[in-house]
Amino acid sequence: MKIRADKTSIMSKAKPASLPAGTVVGGYRIVKRIAAGGFGVVYLAEDAEKRLVALKEYIPASLAERAPGELVPRVPPEKQPLYRLGLKSFFEEGRSLAQISHPSVVSVLNFFRENETVYMVMNYLQGDTLQDFIITARDLKRDKVFRESTIRSLFDEILRGLRIVHQHKMLHLDIKPANVFITNDNKAVLLDFGAAREVLSKQGDFIRPMYTPGFAAPEMYRRDGSLGPWTDIYAIGACLYACMQGYPPNDAPQRIEKDRLSLSLSRLRNVYSDNLLEVTEWCMSLDPLARPQSVFALQKELARETERRYTKLSFSERLKLGVENLTTGAKG
Repeated sequence: MKIRADKTSIMSKAKPASLPAGTVVGGYRIVKRIAAGGFGVVYLAEDAEKRLVALKEYIPASLAERAPGELVPRVPPEKQPLYRLGLKSFFEEGRSLAQISHPSVVSVLNFFRENETVYMVMNYLQGDTLQDFIITARDLKRDKVFRESTIRSLFDEILRGLRIVHQHKMLHLDIKPANVFITNDNKAVLLDFGAAREVLSKQGDFIRPMYTPGFAAPEMYRRDGSLGPWTDIYAIGACLYACMQGYPPNDAPQRIEKDRLSLSLSRLRNVYSDNLLEVTEWCMSLDPLARPQSVFALQKELARETERRYTKLSFSERLKLGVENLTTGAKG
């Protein structure tokens, strides 16, 4: 059984109904729903030539309602401005992604308006998310979640894609293991960009912030936070951490209060190289200016594989970590 631990928001009201199998939108016939979140629904669909595609529909649960059997979302008048703002952002995101052709970025084949909303048509990928792999490795209680060589090669692919995204003046804003897809032929692909979510999260009171704890940079929690490539780089660091530890780091507000990142990473010394641990900590600096300012700067540092030093923990450090573990355990 797959467990998806990506609970970003809990909605008290019922979610809008998904479109049933057999519904045709924009010439695509829906086969089934494959995923649903707070901002949209993803369907498996067929095009006119019976090729399978992923069809993503913009329908934010906190702004729109839809009863079973209906096509058009119902949006209360007071929520219309926000709904339209998110719709515009989702459409622009589709247009920008359609201009990017890179194996590590999800391919947008088409995007169109219909039923007073917007649909994005993407390549249908088969495989599992990075999160699925992390959870499986954790459940198998392996000593290492992933080998260092696997982590470096995986993130080399992801960063190549992210660099192209940034060159197109776009940010992902929702990088996390659940949004990194590993295809059956072992390619890593970035999915589910979060620009529309971010635009709405900064406006009005109808939208609850939908940040994934542990992966969202501190500036995303502030309405006046300055977002840039460094924001995505923080999330990359958090993903590196999850690949080594098997679970997410503490979220940014907790870290601002009491930062245990160095301590957590020091437990991994002699398991992973000093370079990989230092790069992870650098990416996850609480101060945006202290992080790598570009994907290129990060790629350069991650490519320094010659520096595979492993520092063993001294007896006093092991003792200190043991005491820290006991205190943390007692608090929990």
